[in-house]
Amino acid sequence: MISIIVFVILTIVALFGLWKLLVKAGKQGWESIVPFYREYVFAKLTGRPTWHVYLLVIPIVNIFVFYGLYLDFVKSFGKFRFWEHAAAVLVPFIVLPMWANDPTVKYLGLSATEEFRKKYPYKKTMAREWADAIVFAIVAAYFIRSFVIELYFIPSGSMEKTLMTGDCIVVSKFHYGVRLPITPLAFPLAHHTMPLLGTKAYSTLIQWPYRRLPGLQAIKRNDIFVFNLPEEADPPLSRPIDKRENLIKRCVGAPGDIITLKESVLYVNGQPGFVPEEGLMDYFVFTDGTGLNPERMLDKRIEFYSAGQEPYQVFLTKAELADMKTWPNIKQIIPNIAKPSDVDQGEGIFPHHPSYHWNVDNFGPLQIPKKGWTVQLDSLTMPLYERAIRVYEGNEVEVKGQDIFINGVKSASYTFKMNYYWMMGDNRHNSRDARVWGLVPEDHIVGKPLIVLYSKDKDGAWFSSFRWNRTFKSIND
Repeated sequence: MISIIVFVILTIVALFGLWKLLVKAGKQGWESIVPFYREYVFAKLTGRPTWHVYLLVIPIVNIFVFYGLYLDFVKSFGKFRFWEHAAAVLVPFIVLPMWANDPTVKYLGLSATEEFRKKYPYKKTMAREWADAIVFAIVAAYFIRSFVIELYFIPSGSMEKTLMTGDCIVVSKFHYGVRLPITPLAFPLAHHTMPLLGTKAYSTLIQWPYRRLPGLQAIKRNDIFVFNLPEEADPPLSRPIDKRENLIKRCVGAPGDIITLKESVLYVNGQPGFVPEEGLMDYFVFTDGTGLNPERMLDKRIEFYSAGQEPYQVFLTKAELADMKTWPNIKQIIPNIAKPSDVDQGEGIFPHHPSYHWNVDNFGPLQIPKKGWTVQLDSLTMPLYERAIRVYEGNEVEVKGQDIFINGVKSASYTFKMNYYWMMGDNRHNSRDARVWGLVPEDHIVGKPLIVLYSKDKDGAWFSSFRWNRTFKSIND
């Protein structure tokens, strides 16, 4: 709340300065606070074609158009230097009122015209030329990365072999709707950590509410998408939503779906769920005593482990499983599937509560919240939904005996404000996913992966390690 108040105050101060500058230019002050008409006035005062104003309705393009008109407006008052332009963008609440109250700062004319440039020549130094080029490149890259597309490298094998470690993928920010910045004060092109320094690359002084522009399509069940890791809301990281680590998984459960896993088989609303064609499953493999040939396994890029004796733990696709069964030295292949009675030995299974004894292969049923859905609150539903109510939807939750209080009010039910999703890796037994950290809120959605731009295997020589057959491979088809 404090950050919002500060932001509003600084905006009012900046608009006050702009108001007085317009008066200096012979216009009405109120024209500074009317969107679109204000930019039309900028165009008239600078000599830019007024049709530029129509470009303001085009997402992303409108940002460049606005700042082009705005900086031309600043030039019309004789502000040509790099620091003046930087200050006009970064701290307008300081420089606009300062220039507006400086009697030596006067409106000089149409800055975008050739006559103006001849009358008020300003030759840029080589340093200024380079600085302008670098700043423009950084700004353009920042806006493209934030609002259009971003490259994402697959860091782990949780989606093998649908997506493989070493894949560089193109992620669209606009297919599901561009998420507007939540943490605007951040170092350009860094995510949450400064390169080399290891310090935070953002400030939480200003936090804007979650907003998303209309998208080209809605998320469908079984889509793959990039999202922020929900558990990084917790200490010690306590990162803002848009600065949490990016992950990529498959959305096996959409809002309103009921998710169940029975001995590793996924069910959605009581029906068998999606089985990825290239997804991995691990098996215990017994041979005739000759073992598995490491070179053969490396050539086939099959991941396997051994504790020094059989069986081997081997991760296989359906096609690789069928192939391995034909190997003459293979005697037995057993799926590594937990029974419902098996106690989880890993990192802990959602909802991390003694009332639920779920494991990676036997889970649920769990209903995924949908915006507007009302859940009855009791000792069994609270472990499932308390985190969403408290952390993701920003409510104060307190349990006193058998009574549940939300924002100080005794509550027997809760109606969700957002849609939620259930994300799992295609490599079901080597994926830290929703089975560990639970629901993914809609405000954590980053974007939709489109294609594999290129792929590089960590094994092999530099040139031969490129997986050329994966170049430009489509995702989500």
